[in-house]
Amino acid sequence: MAAAGAAIPVTSAGRYLTQTQQDPPGKRYIHIFSKPLQWLSYDETAETVAAAGAQGIDLTVRPGGHVLPENVKRDLPLAVRAAGKQGLRVDMIVTSITDPGEKYTEDILAAASELGIKYYRLGYLNYDDKTGIWNTLQKYKQVFNRLEKINRKYGIHGAYQNHYGTRIGGPVWDLFELLKDLDPAFIGCQYDVRHAVAEGGSSWVNGLKLIAPWVRCTDIKDFIWTQGENGKWNPQSVPVGKGMVNFDEYFRIVRSYNIGGPVSIHLEYPPFERFNEKMPDSEKKKLFITEMKKDVDALKGFLEKLI
Repeated sequence: MAAAGAAIPVTSAGRYLTQTQQDPPGKRYIHIFSKPLQWLSYDETAETVAAAGAQGIDLTVRPGGHVLPENVKRDLPLAVRAAGKQGLRVDMIVTSITDPGEKYTEDILAAASELGIKYYRLGYLNYDDKTGIWNTLQKYKQVFNRLEKINRKYGIHGAYQNHYGTRIGGPVWDLFELLKDLDPAFIGCQYDVRHAVAEGGSSWVNGLKLIAPWVRCTDIKDFIWTQGENGKWNPQSVPVGKGMVNFDEYFRIVRSYNIGGPVSIHLEYPPFERFNEKMPDSEKKKLFITEMKKDVDALKGFLEKLI
């Protein structure tokens, strides 16, 4: 953790010189998922993340994101340069890429690779009820094979996030079916323990152990079950350590299976989401820093146990 404050060199051209390749095995740098910070400029985002004590920014590079795909060649270097000025890393980005043939796939991967970014999150895929579960997976095996090839071309790892619900990746075992014959250096799962616990109850540990060789980056958040006015129960995100995720058990498995790479904190509760109180941006920024730091500190506490 002491290395977090080390400045990250940025050339006059704005290139981010990543330290990832030189990092010891199992090194985990804390990033903040930039989705709730998109109302801030790149410089303000970096200042906010640094003030909260995190070590990097997990930038949204997708439609409606912090960096728009059509502007990635121009704007991604600007965002990474702003992070570098605050001593922050940008080891990972979030995209909507689901196929190498999509319009901006190569633009995004080329720009990220040039900047030394080593991980990107893929977009989501849905099951086709007409085709069926198994046949849908066999169809997407071909897509994942092509994604592995293009990731290899650019020296980058593409990771599919497991997510609560009925899309591909919900139960985690389906991702193993897609990934089992592919090189984890270039394609894998961005494992999200919150969604895994919500979807798998107690059996989430089996899914993590199964998919572990393909996990090179992870997401962190917590949740509780809440019942809506319609009587339906839903998982509701809460600060890290305040919900149902057994982080001690999770990090025991992380350590046992030597799962490393950057860690992205997702902030999906008030004031970051569902926050209706009106306040000046300066006050909102201070509030965000205060609340964000609580999750950062909680995560650091768990990670320190792994050392």
